[in-house]
Amino acid sequence: MCRVAIVQTAPAMLDKDAGIRKAVTRLEAAANQGAVLVVFSETFLPGYPAWVWRLRPGADWQLSEALYQRLTTQAIDLATDDLLPLCEAARRLQLTVVLGVVERDPDYGRTTLYNTVVIIGPDGSMLNRHRKLMPTNPERMVWGLGDASGLRVVETAAGRLGSLICWENYMPLARYALYAQGMQVHIAPTYDTGEGWLGTLQHIAREGRCWVLGCGHLLRGRDLPEDLPGREQLYPDPEEWINPGDSVVIEPGGRVAAGPLHEEDGLLIHDIDPAQTAVARRALDVTGHYARPDIFQLRVHRATLSPVAFDEGEVSRPTPSATPPPD
Repeated sequence: MCRVAIVQTAPAMLDKDAGIRKAVTRLEAAANQGAVLVVFSETFLPGYPAWVWRLRPGADWQLSEALYQRLTTQAIDLATDDLLPLCEAARRLQLTVVLGVVERDPDYGRTTLYNTVVIIGPDGSMLNRHRKLMPTNPERMVWGLGDASGLRVVETAAGRLGSLICWENYMPLARYALYAQGMQVHIAPTYDTGEGWLGTLQHIAREGRCWVLGCGHLLRGRDLPEDLPGREQLYPDPEEWINPGDSVVIEPGGRVAAGPLHEEDGLLIHDIDPAQTAVARRALDVTGHYARPDIFQLRVHRATLSPVAFDEGEVSRPTPSATPPPD
């Protein structure tokens, strides 16, 4: 058995430094309660761009640009020490941490943003980085498309962990790719909420015969910065629940074990047994004895493709002719 903690709290919207400090305090609280795995919501750093669901496509161009600029300046660059305080806290507290971030591309163009989930090990190292494969509807105006380089399951003290972000969980082939790697604990950081989403997570627990940790994004109108462009237009009511959270723990087979935590700031703590998946798969193992590779086969392209290739070799030049050209 091992103890897991889902952090359901409002992010420090568009302030990554304050968000990291807040995350560290939550890690300490979870560790004090005996957790070995701590999960944060989708894009906890520096917060989810909820405004994309209220802007008018094409009509709110200037407002969209102002909001995007704020988000870009507070995005996380994984090639720097942006997450160092969290990595140090994970090492100090001996925690595995799953965290959603808005990631700024450090390589090509250095401006594209990605909806990313990272797994930090108890030694402070980055165990995995997964970029959301397909941003949903208006999210495509914010985030680029991820690839399968991070579509991996990693071994931890809390079992074999895999993660898909929000509506990626509706992609059956992405789920299958994780099931095939012996995933015991499926982590779903999300902005979705409600009974329909809960049913989706229960289906994954039944289909994959794995534990499912759904971490919701808690947000009220008053959690938005006072100087947020368009705040009065988009979020006039500071008491509005923009997102109620609904974090949940689900057993292999689909029974809700803890939660959902609705309209409440706190830690959802539960003890799980990763080994329970083996018994649960006795009757149904969708990528094992219940698979039919003679009929169906999935191929996953994990290679990261570059948009540019630089040849640094010496440029060959034509050899001068000893005979002068004719007049």
